[in-house]
Amino acid sequence: MTLRDTVRFSNRALSASPGRTVLILLAMVIGIASVILLTSLGEGARRYVVGQFHSLGSNLLLVLPGRTETKGGMPPMFGYAPHDLTLEDCKALERSPLIDRAVPIVFGTGDLSYGGRERQVSVIGTDSGYQSVFNLSLVRGQFLPSGDRDRAEPVCVLGEELYRKIFGRDEVLGHWVRIGTHRFRLIGVLKSKGKTATFDMSNMVLVPTVNAQALFDRSGLFQIAIQARNKALSRVQKRILSIIQTRHNGEKDITVIRQDAMIHSLDRILRILTIAVGGIGAVSLLVAGILIMNVMMVSVSQRRSEIGLLKALGASTREVMHLFLSEALMLSLVGGVLGLVLGLGAVQLIGWLVPAFPILTPWWAMVAALAVALATGLIFGSLPARQAARLHPVAALSGR
Repeated sequence: MTLRDTVRFSNRALSASPGRTVLILLAMVIGIASVILLTSLGEGARRYVVGQFHSLGSNLLLVLPGRTETKGGMPPMFGYAPHDLTLEDCKALERSPLIDRAVPIVFGTGDLSYGGRERQVSVIGTDSGYQSVFNLSLVRGQFLPSGDRDRAEPVCVLGEELYRKIFGRDEVLGHWVRIGTHRFRLIGVLKSKGKTATFDMSNMVLVPTVNAQALFDRSGLFQIAIQARNKALSRVQKRILSIIQTRHNGEKDITVIRQDAMIHSLDRILRILTIAVGGIGAVSLLVAGILIMNVMMVSVSQRRSEIGLLKALGASTREVMHLFLSEALMLSLVGGVLGLVLGLGAVQLIGWLVPAFPILTPWWAMVAALAVALATGLIFGSLPARQAARLHPVAALSGR
């Protein structure tokens, strides 16, 4: 029996039971499409998050008070640390030839009020260097002015989304707003960009560092953002640790987070999650395989006389087995191709509906999904194929 004969025979057998064939194909299509869609969403999320961090540049470091090794986790954002980071620490770091900018950051919350309207907001205390380090742009107005960090005008800059929520379409640049018990003059509105390494800038209020320290009655800094002069971040990291250790009486009481290390860790974690969600989708392929096995076992019992006739005409045990395996493989292949088309179509639709989200189907997901589909058909189709091949021709023809 030639390959052409085998394919033709399997095609006729599948066409004879369209309801059974459609159900098996549907299960396989859903399984393949699920794998494609889930892995595409996972890959898109990975690219989006990593891209957000890459947009900050490749030479960013964050200095936080407290040490990871002594705390058993991330350094404390609030609360106890052996020594606070100070503006003097920031100035000392900026004097290093390896460092382009050292930007102080204070963080807290307060009530912003204007003209009878009030809203609780997150406040960042920083300086003019924050705009350059985090690649921020303005919709209107200006950013925090440069000058002496120890003395600053009470001015503020709002994120674009926060500005719309509070002021709507009113033009209030130059007006005074109140944050807590302090008054600030609004001088600029940030363009919506999304999240930096730490904050969602579209809903933030930025004020000068010393004003934020006075507002929150806090002398220490939340963190210091470092923009290195070159990409040798490991060398810059060692220099930062050395400078702060000298200033803090020889204590190693800070943690320095390198952006490249952070991106690498995030990328690895998100890749694992993408594979994991793809594996969850692949479970539905196992369900499809079990369906193939059950339906084909029923088919074997219904086609005993047909099998008996084939063997009586001289078909070998191997040829009968190949006939039934070819049916399972044809179902898997056709279902796999249709599932790929459906899954890729869904990916394109999501990309069209949400253009800002970089959804992308990884090539390995398509290969793996199709390979798993074929393997599922082969594995689960082998048992009924073997059962059919072992039937005795006389017993099969007599219906026993």
